[in-house]
Amino acid sequence: MATIKPLGQRVLVKRLDAEAVSAGGIVLPDTAKEKPQEAEVLSLGTGGKDEDGKTIEFTVKVGDKVLISKYGGTEVKVDGQEVLIVSESDILGIVA
Repeated sequence: MATIKPLGQRVLVKRLDAEAVSAGGIVLPDTAKEKPQEAEVLSLGTGGKDEDGKTIEFTVKVGDKVLISKYGGTEVKVDGQEVLIVSESDILGIVA
């Protein structure tokens, strides 16, 4: 797989597969599925500095499962696999 290193405060994530069965037990076709909001962090950007020149630490780390906004980020295809580059501020939370 080609390597993508995000720049700045950006994070490379891969959406996790959506549920194929609804809560009521109905099997959903691909066209009826919503974009999953859960993703796995694949790599971190180069970071940034605040107004005082101090390094801004990332809150997430590689391997974390996170919640992202449904339509945030930029979709990129790498070796046939869809990944997203999102700003760290587009990450809503870390799934425990």
